[in-house]
Amino acid sequence: MIKQGECVNKRAVGSDYEKRAAAYLEQCGMQILEYNYRVRSGEIDLIARDGRYLVFVEVKFRSDGRQGTPLEAVDARKQKTIVRTAQHYLLRHGYDMETPCRFDVVGITGDKITHIKNAFWSS
Repeated sequence: MIKQGECVNKRAVGSDYEKRAAAYLEQCGMQILEYNYRVRSGEIDLIARDGRYLVFVEVKFRSDGRQGTPLEAVDARKQKTIVRTAQHYLLRHGYDMETPCRFDVVGITGDKITHIKNAFWSS
């Protein structure tokens, strides 16, 4: 685990918390399919399977609540980017329009993990 005050790059910190979120989701019965799916239009932190749902997961971390909650950081602009990137993933991997999908957010504040299923909808 990365200690506060250490000089590290943000990608390494993000990767550490994404792994924590993935472990939590696996404990909840989800299967992680991909980490950090990246295309020109954006990135999705985790892609998972939860029963019949293909789940696109955004992971946000805050060391404390002074800058707002991690869930507040997933604003409308970020949601649009995630949806556009998810559409690319579906096309690239041969999923059809009937594939049930969901957009979740995992917020980590200190040691507390909050998982919001269906955090937002694609429109």
